[in-house]
Formats: sequence, C-alpha cells, structure tokens
Amino acid sequence: MKLRKKEYGSCNMIGRNVERMRRERGFKQKDFIAQLQLAGLDINPTSYSKFEGQLRIATDKEVFVIASVLGVPTDALYR
Repeated sequence: MKLRKKEYGSCNMIGRNVERMRRERGFKQKDFIAQLQLAGLDINPTSYSKFEGQLRIATDKEVFVIASVLGVPTDALYR
C-alpha cells in the first residue's frame, strides 16, 4: 500500500473518509476508479486522487456515485 506523499487539503470534507472506506474494502485506487466509471461517473485518476487528498471540491454527483459504489448512505461519507 502506497503512503500519502502530501498532507490532506481542506477543499472537501469526505475525501479522507472515502479513502479509508475504499481501503477497508480492499479496493486499489485504479480499481475503484474503474467501478466509479462503470457506475456513470466520468472521472480520471488525477482528479480522483485530488478528491481523496481533499485538494478539490466534490460534486454532488461524485458524492452520490461514490456512496453507491461503496454501498453506504451518503451521510456515512461525512463521518
């Protein structure tokens, strides 16, 4: 497992939680991105990495699809 090279940013509230949940479920980042794309979210690896690092704002569609792929209600991403 790769370690994060940069500190988390402050552009969104859920990136760190999504990263934790993704890892708990055993998803590699590239595999998780593929699942998001299959679910209809047009996202590239760079953009997703910035999202997890809290370096960019998350859209409502991203929050919805990520929660769906993780199998959790959207409010769980904020805890």
